[in-house]
Amino acid sequence: MRFTFLCKSKPSSTGKRVAIIGAGIAGLSAAGYLACKGFEVDVYDKQPVAGGLAVLAIPSYRIPYTNVAEGVEDLTKNFGVKLYLNTKVMCGERHDEGDDFVKQVADLRNIVKEYDAVVITTGTWRSRKLGVPGEDAKGVVDALTFLYRLRLAEQGLAREAWPKPRSVIVVGAGLSAIDAAEEALRIGAEEVFLVYRRTKKEAPAGEYYVDDLIAKGVKWIELAAPTKIVVENEFVRAVEFQRMRLGPPDKTGRPAPIPIPGSEFIIEADMVIPAVGEISTPPFTHECAEFKPFLDEKGYIVSKGYRLGNTNVFAAGDVLTGPTKLGDACKHGLYAARDVERFLRGV
Repeated sequence: MRFTFLCKSKPSSTGKRVAIIGAGIAGLSAAGYLACKGFEVDVYDKQPVAGGLAVLAIPSYRIPYTNVAEGVEDLTKNFGVKLYLNTKVMCGERHDEGDDFVKQVADLRNIVKEYDAVVITTGTWRSRKLGVPGEDAKGVVDALTFLYRLRLAEQGLAREAWPKPRSVIVVGAGLSAIDAAEEALRIGAEEVFLVYRRTKKEAPAGEYYVDDLIAKGVKWIELAAPTKIVVENEFVRAVEFQRMRLGPPDKTGRPAPIPIPGSEFIIEADMVIPAVGEISTPPFTHECAEFKPFLDEKGYIVSKGYRLGNTNVFAAGDVLTGPTKLGDACKHGLYAARDVERFLRGV
């Protein structure tokens, strides 16, 4: 995976410096573009390796992490891009998944002053909650954490991630849910349920991936949503679901799932994996006065395009759009980098 595909060798320097905050696909794509345009690029990331969720969540049989590593090596060895790993850039206080590897914290405000431009590509390192009783029980693990720890163990960055579960319930039907269900099978679960509140036709991951899992032995249950986690001695023992029917389209354009009264049923499990989406994690919170105008009430970045107001700060990738496919993250990283180039050249 080559991030410097716009050039064959490092051009002469413009003398301008750019900081990329987040070494996922969007950030690395932006770094490659800017390095090819003669800018000095430093990339900061809280993880011990570069690559973001492409390396630390998505299974390696989908994207071999060696492919990403080769692209990172090209950036650093041939184009002078500097990597500052185990470094979290932040303004304000917030704990996200993956912070355990942080060895130092850099103040975003200082980074903004030190560099001619800054590109925020910190992704989505928090998971949405189901919002049902019992979801804090032991044995309830969100898909991001489940996949992240598997990848760490796979790369020798952590011990064995999870004990072998007997029965696993995955809630959701996006790509994270698909990956979690398949990985649950891989680590030896005796049975795996994939439960979705709409039908296979509306599954965000697409019918192909759902059918593939069914062929591998995953039990697909549609038109059902969790109402509570059944807990015994602090551990999950089962999940209560309620049947749904599809109504008129909601704001997403898909049929809205409507609960059917009196249709509750129970599925026993010793592991529950909610996979109902991730939340963007910008490197600042409402506590940070300088950047508070660029956050909405839920903590999402507000901007017109990739630039934050009239500042020298830009944002791209999942941190700006929410979870997307890798191709989209790459594209937005390149577009943001193009805007950075225009800004620095005064175009």
